Amino acid sequence: MRISSSARCRSVIHIAARRTFWVAACAGIIVFGSLMGAMFIGQQFLQNVLAYDTLDAGLAIIPAAVLMVIVAPRSAKLIEAKGARFTLLLGYVFCFLGFLVMLVLWNSDSHYWEVGLAYGLVGIGVGFAGTPASHSLTGSVPVRRAGMASATADLQRDLGGAIMQSILGALLTAGYAAAFATAIAGAPNGNQVSTDVESQLTKSFSSAANTAQQYPQYSKQIISAAKTSFVDGANWAYAAGLIAIVLGAALVFFLFPKHDHELELLAEYHAEDTGDDAAVTA
Repeated sequence: MRISSSARCRSVIHIAARRTFWVAACAGIIVFGSLMGAMFIGQQFLQNVLAYDTLDAGLAIIPAAVLMVIVAPRSAKLIEAKGARFTLLLGYVFCFLGFLVMLVLWNSDSHYWEVGLAYGLVGIGVGFAGTPASHSLTGSVPVRRAGMASATADLQRDLGGAIMQSILGALLTAGYAAAFATAIAGAPNGNQVSTDVESQLTKSFSSAANTAQQYPQYSKQIISAAKTSFVDGANWAYAAGLIAIVLGAALVFFLFPKHDHELELLAEYHAEDTGDDAAVTA
């Protein structure tokens, strides 16, 4: 028995509308996007503000990777005992704490333990939340649609990273520019700074560093103001990350089914999909 393309489309939409599917997909987008956003902003912070070289900045994220690997297997056991909803929310709590550490503790005088703590918390959060997000996707689709779940799981990482890096990066740039413009206006000789120079200083940290080389007599002041402005801009990004995490947690809390209801829905979906398969075979 052949199935028309329109029927296939309706089937895909019907599956995607299942709460255990679309809520998990949205939750995963925010979780993985938070990880990518933290890395994107964090690497710039380490190199521009704390003056890490590229190798040290790369090594600084090791706590996130290690803790993610350690936590992920325990997340699978927690799903069986408490359900995907509880495990997702637990992951969100750790992601929230990670961004909170960035907002409160990351500044121009930060020590590595503060950096490692934030990365570690985000790594734990993704380790807890990533597994139930993927588990719910695969559990919500029939076997013949396994590719749909796999593609959505990949989409979580790619789309989440693209969205969060774009938003956090834009806020970092805007916050940096606003902070540096304020610093120039408040400087004793701020009225002597030309429009072109101010444009270069407020464009980006690297642009300010290049300008500092052109004016060595003011180099120290320019770099100091650039670091302070970067931290201010980064705080805009961290605050946005916290808001995104809160919204994701609210979505999971209110719309993702609790453990018992989740099991009932998955059993219902399985029975429905098995019946559909039997009808197609007939």
